[in-house]
Amino acid sequence: MWLLLVNDNMTENNNFSISVFFPVYNDEKTIPQLVSKIIPILKSVTDDFEVILINDGSSDNSAKVIDELAKKYDNVRTIHHKKNMGYGYVLRTGFYNAKKDLVFYTDGDGQYDVSELTKLLPLIKSVDIVNGYKIKRSDALYRIIAGDLYNWGAQILFHLKIRDVDCDYRLFRRHVFNKIKLESNSGAICLEMIKKLQHAGFKFKEVPVHHYPRVFGTSEFFNFKRIFKVLTSFGKLWIKFMIWQEYE
Repeated sequence: MWLLLVNDNMTENNNFSISVFFPVYNDEKTIPQLVSKIIPILKSVTDDFEVILINDGSSDNSAKVIDELAKKYDNVRTIHHKKNMGYGYVLRTGFYNAKKDLVFYTDGDGQYDVSELTKLLPLIKSVDIVNGYKIKRSDALYRIIAGDLYNWGAQILFHLKIRDVDCDYRLFRRHVFNKIKLESNSGAICLEMIKKLQHAGFKFKEVPVHHYPRVFGTSEFFNFKRIFKVLTSFGKLWIKFMIWQEYE
């Protein structure tokens, strides 16, 4: 296993490369806007970048839409899962297929502003991970309450030192994924990832980011099957990390 070394001053002189990936699940109406917005932002900060669109078995026209985007933009490539594999599986696909010095991801539903990546880039020069946290969550009240309970529970039970484990707006140095192995297929991957990164001694910084109402579609997470799977994974991870102290 090899380690990728990154110059600490890279974001000051544009001497860095970056992989950006978007999980895509029934996001045919939002993903073109995200890609068209992120491309000029990336061009303004580096000459070496890639955008990866990962279709997780979408039932709408997302597969066709992202393939068309890959034809339109030289720096865009696609990965397709034949069936829905779960959010954690998609993130693992993105992390381990990224080829550049830095790795950034956010969701394909458009609830985060990709232009705020420029707030994260200057901070990565002195740390390993820059983690966003939502200034204000723009969701239905029941989702806000559920999200707060999950976040507080994760912080207390897993001794997490970041304020928002559920904010999918993150920038990494790619070499961190040489040190940790991710296994979760569900949304519990964020909890697994942060705990393993923290245990491995990697340095974090946090930055506030905006969270916007969903313009198209509805959340694919809030159904009994997915929530039960995440909560089950939550319990298994707590036993693994906090009782057995297993991080491999």
